[in-house]
Amino acid sequence: MKQTALVTGASAGIGRALARQFARHGHDVVLVARREEALEDAASEFEDRYGVTATAIVHDLDADGAAQALYDDVQDRDLDVGILVNNVGVATYGEFHETDLDAERTQLRLNVETLVVLTRSFLADFRDRGRGKVLNVGSTAGFVPGPKMAGYYASKAYVNSFSEALAVENRTTDVDVSVLCPGPVETEFQERAGMTDSLVGSVFTNDAESVAAAGYRGLLAGDTVILPSLLSKATYYGERITPRPILRRIVERVNGDR
Repeated sequence: MKQTALVTGASAGIGRALARQFARHGHDVVLVARREEALEDAASEFEDRYGVTATAIVHDLDADGAAQALYDDVQDRDLDVGILVNNVGVATYGEFHETDLDAERTQLRLNVETLVVLTRSFLADFRDRGRGKVLNVGSTAGFVPGPKMAGYYASKAYVNSFSEALAVENRTTDVDVSVLCPGPVETEFQERAGMTDSLVGSVFTNDAESVAAAGYRGLLAGDTVILPSLLSKATYYGERITPRPILRRIVERVNGDR
């Protein structure tokens, strides 16, 4: 029997596409997001189309203690989660001294704190039972510094590095940890971040479905870093040979207005 996958931020974008991949391949799914109508729509789609059990949990992860409360809720429902997909995330855009501080806090909570708490909780369960998988959605942004999106790039640097380290810690077990690192993807993410007038916000290297398909394949193959496009591969390897001062200026230009 295939393991049940829990996906955060599953109501739209990459999260919904990832949940669809798991359902398509016969996994029951636990869908977590704060938008009830979109979440119920996704659950109905997956059950009707793929014949799996899709459990929708309406949960706002942008609150103190929300990640732990979600884990506790999953345990109370006796949902046997064997795959954790940490997808939920947001971005702030603009020069840091001008961005909204509450938005910066939300970004840290969703992109980093929630991921850490859920990974810590479920990973301990996976280790105890001797199997399980964690897929964290990082970004090519985490490979470089990001002027105009300093907090977002830094948060994804944490996700990328954290995931790679956990993959090493668990390499002798049957627990796999992978990080999916797409470049810009055509979702509502850019609009929510207020970056549609930027160069990076108007250039998409992948659609959500192809990114999700690459993420699913990479996770099942045990890949540590999953690079779903030629541009993501170029960024990953290119930043290793590009001098940091030049790299910073390139990203500043990419994140600037068109």
